[in-house]
Amino acid sequence: MPTIALFGANGTIGSRVLDEALRRGHQVTAVVRDPAKITTTHPNLTVTTGDVFDAESVAAAAKGQDVLISAVGGGDGPGHLATIEPAARSLVAGLRTLGDAAPRLITVGGAGSLRTPDGKQVWDAEGLPDFLLQIMHAHGDALDFYRTVSDLSWTNLSPAATIAPGERTGSYRTATDDLITGQDGSSRISTEDYAVALLDELERPRHPGARFTVGY
Repeated sequence: MPTIALFGANGTIGSRVLDEALRRGHQVTAVVRDPAKITTTHPNLTVTTGDVFDAESVAAAAKGQDVLISAVGGGDGPGHLATIEPAARSLVAGLRTLGDAAPRLITVGGAGSLRTPDGKQVWDAEGLPDFLLQIMHAHGDALDFYRTVSDLSWTNLSPAATIAPGERTGSYRTATDDLITGQDGSSRISTEDYAVALLDELERPRHPGARFTVGY
């Protein structure tokens, strides 16, 4: 059973990833700036202090683990500088210091760069607020950076256009760079089923060195 270090375990997506990993019996180290924010208790859970923007902290958290998951990046809001691409660079820099002992990296991505049925990208839609566009393009920049990385094993998982807390059904569809839509044209996934897809990828790797997406 792979051991996991998880950055962003107290976020909307990260907390679901944490719950799903513990549900499956993984040993998880939650790496957060403020351990008091992790209220989950479980015999397989260790909580430690770390900073995803510090390469040395990343290396310390990743050392001895099988997989490093980063769920950091969805919390940028109005007036905040994008943090997603700098976090990507810090994660890679930290893992590179571990050489051949570096764990696999799985990161939470964004939907903005996915292709829509009309041949455009999600972020081309009219009426999107500026702060959301900032987050989308920051995820796109991070993905562009990951695609230059050939000396580490990485996977980036983009959600559907709409992701929100909901039901864990255990069912989903995957694609690579095309937005997944339902018969009604909507594109959505619950955070719970997003976490299911991420842990399925962790346990049965199918997208090394690539981005993929998940939706209903």
